[in-house]
Amino acid sequence: MQAVVKTHRGPGGEVRSVPTPKPGDGEVLVRVRASSVCGTDVHLWTWNPWAEARVHRLPLVLGHELSGEVVEVGHGVRSVAVGDHVSAETHIVDGTCYQCRTGRMHVCENVQVLGVDHDGVFAEYAVLPELNAWKNDPGLEPEIASVQEPLGNAVHSLLPEDTDEDLAGKRLLVTGCGPIGLMAIAAAKTFGAETVVATEVNPLRADLAKRMGADAVLDPTVDGGRLPDRVREESGGRGVDVALEMSGHPASLALVFDALTAGGRVSLLGLFDRPAPLDVDGAIVLKAAQVHGIFGRRMFATWYQVKSLLARPTFRDKVRQIITHRVPIPEVGRAMELIESKQAAKVSLEAKW
Repeated sequence: MQAVVKTHRGPGGEVRSVPTPKPGDGEVLVRVRASSVCGTDVHLWTWNPWAEARVHRLPLVLGHELSGEVVEVGHGVRSVAVGDHVSAETHIVDGTCYQCRTGRMHVCENVQVLGVDHDGVFAEYAVLPELNAWKNDPGLEPEIASVQEPLGNAVHSLLPEDTDEDLAGKRLLVTGCGPIGLMAIAAAKTFGAETVVATEVNPLRADLAKRMGADAVLDPTVDGGRLPDRVREESGGRGVDVALEMSGHPASLALVFDALTAGGRVSLLGLFDRPAPLDVDGAIVLKAAQVHGIFGRRMFATWYQVKSLLARPTFRDKVRQIITHRVPIPEVGRAMELIESKQAAKVSLEAKW
């Protein structure tokens, strides 16, 4: 089969012929119908310091966001059948560690990731553990089905574990309108949020944030030191009930706590390239703030929430708008450039070889 392979510890990758994988016991073979590019894929393609430290196995088939058709099942597979339309839960768990045994598989102690630790899905075929093959409604279009993994990150940020909080009537802040931030805005409004304020410097993504339902989109390069006051002004003066940090920018970390009302909740999804200072006393303790670190999606409660959202035509249409470019998988280098140059939001990779 043809696949996009990371062959060396440096920038780039190449399309090459590799053996078609065979499913082992408890695994399924999927014919890829669509995939999509994640920020992690960009890190691996450009080979930044995170990739250098994180990746231990080369050559490696890249990619992890998937929609495809099951074409073969291994021994013992019962919940998935040939012909099923599936997407991939990309975190492969051991099922035996303390976290897995206590209902927190998404933070498995020994988690491995498709396209990072295992061969990924930028290929004609991919192998998944049965557990990781999420069955889709047959009518769900492949490019939408392939972005359920990052959509799950957005929903998990809005509704983390151990909270029964209803977002209806709440006021929210989203810092950073990359694809996951944009999905979070759309989902928050669908869940009934009264006000969503977003921050974004890129004009394309700022416009998309408004189309997703953001009531105000603030530009940090314009509002600068007044950002906390501007967020409070846009959220009725009291500050926001929920803040989602999606950018990984140190200034945004301070902003989400400055703009938070006392007793509010913060979800941290963005990853910081360097240590980010924070006044813990003032930001968290004296505000009685709840803080959630977001890693992946709850397996599989979040997937059911995502399925419910995608059953709504208006929400599917919003997700479709976030996919700004469609590129054949062999032209993945062009997809990476579109994202790096900030000309795109989400890029869908079409299975055209």
